[in-house]
This record gives sequence, C-alpha cells and structure tokens, in this order.
Amino acid sequence: MLNVNDINVYYGSIHAIKGVSFEVNDGEIVTLIGANGAGKSTILNTISGLLHSKTGSIEFLGERINGVQPHRIVGKGLAQVPEGRRIFLQMTVEENLEMGAYTRPNSEVDPGIADVYERFPRLKERRRQIAGTLSGGEQQMLAMGRALMSKPKLLMLDEPSMGLAPLLVEQIFDIIKELHRSGTTVLLVEQNAQMALSIADRGYVLETGKIVATGTGQELLSNDAVKRAYLGG
Repeated sequence: MLNVNDINVYYGSIHAIKGVSFEVNDGEIVTLIGANGAGKSTILNTISGLLHSKTGSIEFLGERINGVQPHRIVGKGLAQVPEGRRIFLQMTVEENLEMGAYTRPNSEVDPGIADVYERFPRLKERRRQIAGTLSGGEQQMLAMGRALMSKPKLLMLDEPSMGLAPLLVEQIFDIIKELHRSGTTVLLVEQNAQMALSIADRGYVLETGKIVATGTGQELLSNDAVKRAYLGG
C-alpha cells in the first residue's frame, strides 16, 4: 500500500532523515518507534506532502505521491492525525468533523458523521461543544474522527497517546485496534514503544534519522537492544 524508498529530508543544513526506506502492506499495523528527535514525525509529514525529500520516492497504492499537494494526498485515501491533535479549537465538535470531509462529496458528510459518532459516542454527546473545551482524550478522539471523515485507506497516527492518562491511553489503543479490525491500514508513530509494538504486525526502530532495526512487533519486543533503549528492560 505504501512504499517509502531512500528519502532524505533536511531542515536547512540539518540532515534529519537519512536514506530511510520502509513499506506498509494492506491490512497491517506498522509502527515507527524511537526517541524524541529521531525523525518519526518528519517521516509522516514527508509522506503527507508537508515536507519534501531531496531523493527517493514515496508511492501510495502504486502511485508516486512525491510533490503532490497535501490535500490531494488526503483525497487519494491517506490521512494523518498530527502530533498534538491540531483540532480547530474555536469550532464545535461537529464543525471539526465537517472540515475533515472536505475531500468527500456532500452526500457522504452526514453518514460519515454518524459513523464517527457510533465509533466515538463521547463526541456525539459533545457535538455542539467548542472543541477547545474538550479534555485531552476527547480532543484525541476528535482528531481521529476528523481524519476518518476523509474515508482513509491508510491512517497515519502521530503520537496518539501523548499527554494522556494511562487509562485513556488504553482506550485510544483499543480504538486503533478496532479501526484496524474494521479494515483500516495503520501507520503508527508512538513513543510508548511497549503499547505500539504489542499491537503492531511489524515495526521499525528509528535513531537519529536512520532505521536501525526492523521486525515483527513481537520480535522487537524481545530484542535486547530495543528493550534496553525503549522498554526499560
């Protein structure tokens, strides 16, 4: 579904991503793990078209998407839930969801909102509430719901557990597993390596802009170097 080949991304003179290649197959949960500053979010933003690689290629569903405008990438079925949620704080919950459907025909908006409310009943209760007044967990649900409004084939999640209490983290990961069961392919960036690898089919470990290890989720959970660096083992 997604093939990232030899991308190199710079911030000015800083070489942030160094020859990274990986793939996500249809129906998988794939996770990128690594420390703060390893380049995880930069990779997602490059796939989304927000940043550009000086080399290599990014293909989605067999089509090269390098240089394609971000909103057109969303229209092709690839949506990102950004780090920090980035919801529209002054809009209501329902207005945020409507904004997520901007690539879809009008006839799909109401059914899409109904689907999101079925998946996230808390958002239905808050539908008229200003988004900036929601709790952190509710804002994360809204960010995910907004992305789902575009009917993505591949959903990219950037640090969905950031800043949430442990109980809410478990709830968010349960939602990710349910999305996967319902047919959505997931690329997950997450600092909580234990949680991410426990639900992932495969994972890639990123250090200072390079992939240094890869394997199934279970293989990486039992990898001594990964345990020492990311799992407190």
